[in-house]
Amino acid sequence: MNRTHLKNQLSTLALSMFRKDFFGIYHGSLSAKTESNRFLINTKEAIFDALEEHALIELYFKKDYRWNQASMDANIHHSIYSQMSDAKFICFSMPPFTTAYSLEHNIITPKDYFGYKEIGSIEIIDPKQFDDWYDRAQSEITQYFQTKKTDIMVIRGYGVYAFNRDLYGMAKRLAILEKSCRLLMLEKPDFDTGFE
Repeated sequence: MNRTHLKNQLSTLALSMFRKDFFGIYHGSLSAKTESNRFLINTKEAIFDALEEHALIELYFKKDYRWNQASMDANIHHSIYSQMSDAKFICFSMPPFTTAYSLEHNIITPKDYFGYKEIGSIEIIDPKQFDDWYDRAQSEITQYFQTKKTDIMVIRGYGVYAFNRDLYGMAKRLAILEKSCRLLMLEKPDFDTGFE
């Protein structure tokens, strides 16, 4: 696998997702499986509008000193890669409309054509309490993907986890989901977009 090309692909996607407000300056995670027991992931200090070579680190499944530099989501990505054979790319993002929609609803049922055809209805998972979420997230996210046989998970007030065999396929599903949630929120007469 050409790691330079892979890093360039991740950097391009990160910039695009940053511009759409899916990632914050230091918020989110993006990874790619490089071998059966390794994956590239952003570091803790990664800035997603400029995801340069030094902002990506390759981790072995067996933990070593490099894990200290990796994203705080590295354990979750590792768990998904080790248990989901279809996972070649993983993303954790916080798309604003999807996340906002998750605060008030239990299910996302797109009313637009592309959302309906590509995504269908998605259950919104309630983490119940945020105090111990990161202690539970690794097992609960992977278990959800396994039991629901899906590649996308919306977590109330937290964000979206997605994986795919194809980087652009994953990005497409996230973009369609976000557009569908934006349309659902615009449909509500009391929704303030900030535009006049």
